[in-house]
Amino acid sequence: MNIGLTYDLREEYRREGYGDEETAEFDAIETIDAIANALRSFGHTTNRVGNLRALAARLVQGERWDLVFNLAEGLHGYGREAQVPALLEAYQIPYTLSDPLVLSLALHKGAAKRYLRDHGICTPDFEIVESLQDLERMALPYPLFVKPIAEGSSKGISATSKVLDREQLRAACGHLLHRYRQPVLVERFLPGREFTVGILGSGREAEALGAMEVLLRAQAEPEVYSYANKNDYERRVHYRLAEDEVGVAAMRMALKVWTALGGRDAGRIDLRCDEAGCVQFIEANPLAGLHPENSDLVILGRMKGLNYAELIERIILSAVRRLPSQSGARPAQMTAMAP
Repeated sequence: MNIGLTYDLREEYRREGYGDEETAEFDAIETIDAIANALRSFGHTTNRVGNLRALAARLVQGERWDLVFNLAEGLHGYGREAQVPALLEAYQIPYTLSDPLVLSLALHKGAAKRYLRDHGICTPDFEIVESLQDLERMALPYPLFVKPIAEGSSKGISATSKVLDREQLRAACGHLLHRYRQPVLVERFLPGREFTVGILGSGREAEALGAMEVLLRAQAEPEVYSYANKNDYERRVHYRLAEDEVGVAAMRMALKVWTALGGRDAGRIDLRCDEAGCVQFIEANPLAGLHPENSDLVILGRMKGLNYAELIERIILSAVRRLPSQSGARPAQMTAMAP
């Protein structure tokens, strides 16, 4: 197949003047190189397209691809992760990973929690704060946890995200409202174990790859998987496979979340236990990072004996199932891993 690659390259935005945190979700060139190399090893040709603007220009010029491997995060609005998939759908070009509806819903953490709560999935009680006046009606019990409503890569999460009283809550919400120019999610703080569960596949064929427990070392910011901890994970964080009863429960819930959302091909679900040890949903990431060394899904894959090329192959195999049967886009060299 001729596979296009869509992505937001971090170094390009830095050259435009954007800072480290603003570009935290964007891809390093190592990620694009690694994916292209994996795809070429399967016999595909690759075409590096780039971001939304580059994609739009090339589509207008008449370029097309058999499939697009999409990593583009976008820059503005609740629909930023959905912009590239929506444009590809308008031109009837198939792509990997989730569709615009799933990506928009998952990005808005409050909307995702409401939707999944209606599906019977446990999630901590929460409120959405659009201004400091909203705090006057809040009756959630402390401690609470605050974070931006629509950011990834732990942006906006720090040691001050856990708040113990109204004064701390007001200060934390005021800071996030000003810095990120979006509502703040305030939810009951869960003191138990934390997991991220990798998912591969779509619909009934989806499966939980495994549950990776996040353990903070002594030098980490305490109690929270913060932006600082995540970016210094080799020194501050210890990851381990959770294969006990709670880990199995986490995988079971993550798969239920994935199916309810309609996630496709690959992603991650973040969960945490309450004071009773019961697993609860925190957030979904249907556009999970794929850096060959330090992305959570890739780390989890290695723990489960799945190397990087195999992970990319599983994503392609899942996406290929959505292609028209007459496309002939299921190369012989890729059938070995098909279920």
